[in-house]
Amino acid sequence: MSTDPQPDFKTREVHAGVRPDPVTGAILTPIYQSTTYVQESVEKYLDKGYSYSRSGNPTVTALEDRITALEGGAGSACFATGMAATSAVMMAMLNAGDHAVLSDVVYGGTHRLCTKVLARFGVAYSFVDTANPQAVAAALRDNTKLIFTETPANPTLKLTDIAALSEIAKAKGIPHVCDNTFLTPYYQRPLELGADVSLHSTTKFMEGHNVSVGGSITAADEAQLEAIKFIRNCLGSNMSPMVAFYTLQGCKTMSTRLEAQSANALKIANFLEAHAMVERVAYPGLDSFPQKALADRQASGHGSMLWFEVKGGVTTGKKLMARLQLWSLAENLGSVESMVTHSVTMTHADMPREERMKAGITDGLVRLSAGLESADDLIADLKQALDGL
Repeated sequence: MSTDPQPDFKTREVHAGVRPDPVTGAILTPIYQSTTYVQESVEKYLDKGYSYSRSGNPTVTALEDRITALEGGAGSACFATGMAATSAVMMAMLNAGDHAVLSDVVYGGTHRLCTKVLARFGVAYSFVDTANPQAVAAALRDNTKLIFTETPANPTLKLTDIAALSEIAKAKGIPHVCDNTFLTPYYQRPLELGADVSLHSTTKFMEGHNVSVGGSITAADEAQLEAIKFIRNCLGSNMSPMVAFYTLQGCKTMSTRLEAQSANALKIANFLEAHAMVERVAYPGLDSFPQKALADRQASGHGSMLWFEVKGGVTTGKKLMARLQLWSLAENLGSVESMVTHSVTMTHADMPREERMKAGITDGLVRLSAGLESADDLIADLKQALDGL
């Protein structure tokens, strides 16, 4: 067995999973836009690893191998969207009559999947303050089969202590799945902290250019990986080769983008804290962030996501977003373009107001995803919009 040290993260994100095409020498993995793979013989069926692209595709495999190299674990599986990945995980780990504990602040699509779809099939869910390990322990039942956390949470950025919850989960033999979309494996690696599965919307920071939608999971255990892949194959929710190709290129610069975007986010958060029209600001890199110590201990960086509330509530907040010129009003995040989102009317519109308010998703919350533009220009745009209110 080789004792060579593993290459640095930045080397792995460029080279892992990819080798020059043996036929042409192409440095980029080809887009294998094929449904069908001819077999040499019945006896050698699947000797080359592929038969039908719903079950596996060489371009997608290259991306899966790269993500595994970045996250660690037994292997990865890529999906058509982040919600397809979440759905497959839920369906692989839960049966009728089972119970799952989820973060009280999760992406609106995850909340919708649980309460409006899977609940119809006899699965029960509890949305718990996963920032409090004791609350999670108290919420567990005899039939609890999954703990699903999102940290930092969308959109409030509330953090979950991954190691503490993983310890609780392991003591009960319950899988712990962590949505790692906001920080990526560059800043946070849930499997190293004890989680069983790390999940991503690759649409966001991995691909990073508003080009494609996709999702991924990386599992610590081979059996869990195969169970999730089995569901993916049954549902046909696999990633397309074109999306895998785009994501392979995008994630080469993930760490470089995140460093610059995070630096922008901190400058913007400091500006907002000092503005007279801003009620409050939340960013894990600020000393005022309630969970700053956990943010520093659990991750090596704070990311590009932040939020704030404008004085005057939702009406003033909407006026602010209408005045912004450089910030794009959009539902996505993690891209090179800076985006602003009103979570209540956009990403979390289907979440009941009582639950939203309890989770801290207030009517006036303005979510920002800092991009790669000049921080001075982004701040100037926010300033003119705030000054004009």
